[in-house]
Amino acid sequence: MPVPIDELVTRYKRGVPESLLPLLQEIQAEFGFLNEEAIVTVGLYLNLPASKIYGIATFFDQFRFVSQGRYHLRVCRGTACHMNGSASVLREVEKILKINEGQTTRDGHFSLEAVGCMGACSNGPVININGEFHNAVTSAGIAAIIDQFRKKA
Repeated sequence: MPVPIDELVTRYKRGVPESLLPLLQEIQAEFGFLNEEAIVTVGLYLNLPASKIYGIATFFDQFRFVSQGRYHLRVCRGTACHMNGSASVLREVEKILKINEGQTTRDGHFSLEAVGCMGACSNGPVININGEFHNAVTSAGIAAIIDQFRKKA
């Protein structure tokens, strides 16, 4: 059971803006994303406007504002993967799951994220599903990979 946000913020000194990033990181680690309640609560606790907190959080790509699915698909969009067809893989995933990048399926089973580079450039296009890497993925082959995870769900 996650620790309530009101309790979590008390681990930090009230009114100290330098606590913002570690506090947001801890909230995301606990809940999986930052929601409006978290941003407002942190703002009140640190005496910062919610708009400033949201602006800072959106600057860093580590923060999410929607919950992830049980299976989080990350599609590499780095240069090498792009040159090998990751754009078509991403479009096919969106078509299969009926979501856009940054969204989660209604049933909560899948979420989709495009990332800059996974560091496996010679194996691209690369996708990562909950830490499991799939190399040389094609738009024709992605359906079979997704079906493997659908069977688990």
